[in-house]
Amino acid sequence: MDHLFISATTSSPAVSFNSETGVLQITGESYPENTFEFYHPIIRWVKEYLKIAVDKVALQLEMPYLNTGSIKCLMDIFDLLEDAHENGQNVEVIWRYHQGNPRAQDTAEEFSEDLTFPFLIEAVACE
Repeated sequence: MDHLFISATTSSPAVSFNSETGVLQITGESYPENTFEFYHPIIRWVKEYLKIAVDKVALQLEMPYLNTGSIKCLMDIFDLLEDAHENGQNVEVIWRYHQGNPRAQDTAEEFSEDLTFPFLIEAVACE
């Protein structure tokens, strides 16, 4: 399966999904003009990858701001990961937030409350 790479813009995050390592990274602010159009190939890739993934799947997020549409799309990704976890796949999320951004921490905590797979929330120093 091909890797998925999408470069960041001022309003959309960078995406780096490596099908060999199982490390899926999304980094940057997320408020694209057409959120669902932006996330559609990402969600499709995750669906296909989870069909063949045999080792650990680690979604690493560092997203200081998400609009409502981005939150919905992340929920869709988390639902896919939750289903995979319930079917015995080794899944984890690592959500990194800047220490000076309590809103990002709150968002991560809200997501983690409804999920059963490991969901780590890590503070990182502001640059």
